Amino acid sequence: MKSLTGALVAVAMAVLAVPAEMAPARASEARASEAVAMLSPFAANMAVSGSTSTPVGYARFCEEMPAECGNGNGRAGRVVVNEAEFHQLQKVNDEINARIQPMTDIDHYGEVERWTFAEDGYGDCEEYVLVKRRELVRLGWPPETLLITVVRDKKNAGHAVLAVVSDRGDLVLDNQEAPILLWHETGYRFVKRQAQGNPNRWVSLGDVLAPATVGRAK
Repeated sequence: MKSLTGALVAVAMAVLAVPAEMAPARASEARASEAVAMLSPFAANMAVSGSTSTPVGYARFCEEMPAECGNGNGRAGRVVVNEAEFHQLQKVNDEINARIQPMTDIDHYGEVERWTFAEDGYGDCEEYVLVKRRELVRLGWPPETLLITVVRDKKNAGHAVLAVVSDRGDLVLDNQEAPILLWHETGYRFVKRQAQGNPNRWVSLGDVLAPATVGRAK
């Protein structure tokens, strides 16, 4: 018994001896591990039902920055998300949510709808989405699995999120909610999103009540 007690004390002291700066990283990794464990492999992905209209803000964004849009690679498929990948998704989501300060397009630009990369550090939902997508592509995530998605949020307002088409279902990166959730756990009504392999084509997700605008601050 004494040896067991001594071993437990030694473990406790080792935990307490972890440098303070490492604690947040390990806590974040632990949260990622728990989150992945809660995701059922091969959970249902969203069903699409044909082509639909392109959001006005996205169309204008592509006119101004055609290199950021293009016709895509024609590929589809799902990206494998294990513990390390989920941790990276959560890290990008958290960092960009903290980096961009919420501001509506009306307050920011005097316009109802404008999509940009929030270079000045301010933006609404679509800015968060565009920056997250760009960062994940830079990190090597397949662009055809990172889809800008239009929803109606819990207040029935137009909202944009980033959907990651994964082997565990479609994961949602959001600026209104910190945790990454499966799409059907968000409480949102899903309207439309980019088509896989062709970001300039948009497909319907079933909710026919498409919002006039998708700009919503945090």
